[in-house]
Amino acid sequence: MSGLVGRVVFGFLAFFAVLFIVWVGLPLLIPLYAIVTIAGIEEYTQLMKGKGIPIRKRSIWVAAILTLPASLPVSYPGMQPLIAGVSWREALIGIVAFYLITLEVIRPNDNSMFAAVFSFFGYLYIPWMLGFFITLRYTPDGVLGLWYLMLPVLAIIATDVGAFTFGRLFGKTKLAPSISPNKTLEGSLGGLLLASVVVSATVFGLQRWLGLNIEIYDAILFSLLVSSAAQLGDLFESLMKRWAGVKDSGNFLPGHGGILDRIDSVLFAVPMTYYFVTFYILR
Repeated sequence: MSGLVGRVVFGFLAFFAVLFIVWVGLPLLIPLYAIVTIAGIEEYTQLMKGKGIPIRKRSIWVAAILTLPASLPVSYPGMQPLIAGVSWREALIGIVAFYLITLEVIRPNDNSMFAAVFSFFGYLYIPWMLGFFITLRYTPDGVLGLWYLMLPVLAIIATDVGAFTFGRLFGKTKLAPSISPNKTLEGSLGGLLLASVVVSATVFGLQRWLGLNIEIYDAILFSLLVSSAAQLGDLFESLMKRWAGVKDSGNFLPGHGGILDRIDSVLFAVPMTYYFVTFYILR
């Protein structure tokens, strides 16, 4: 029971802290993005180092700095697409890939292929995916974007609390024993259920008080997709740690593991939300 209370309390504190940061916008999002990205890349580099894979850390840091302004949507004042139909964010994928390949061709060694592939993946996995946090905050504008971003935050917290609670009470069937032995199918379904209830209740309130245009059945579909994405992100990070032979990605947060252990769900859930909002809600 004490563990459940701790999860709930931490969830509430995390929600209100993120709500304040998201409400303020770029003045707090920029330093948050910088801190999380730098710490995340450092942890990823150390994970890969344990497997003997060199990571072009400084190159990823530079790419992360460029990704920050590129993550602002064209709806943000002053932002324009690179060319018609191509955003700066999309262009960066090609630029970073081209640069990393060129770097290895100029200075080839026995690990060049590993360095290029895993460095590029590190860029996509951390700074590029995390950039959706900023993109969604201002999609389609600075008002609605605030609430569209808070929905996946709520879904992630509800998923975590629901999975922990149902897993403790009813968990019998292992979800992915070779990756994360403590996770159960019952806990996963409990996370999906609680996320659906919390997000649907929130959307109902936003419809009445703010006129947010999301139907309840859309909210249920959204919560199922985002909760599934959050759990997939958690499992993927567990897979990466098990492959690297470590328990935690780092020690950035004493008692809570590394920064990647804290944002693994966000890295999958927020991009999923952006695409759901863009291609389904705002179509």
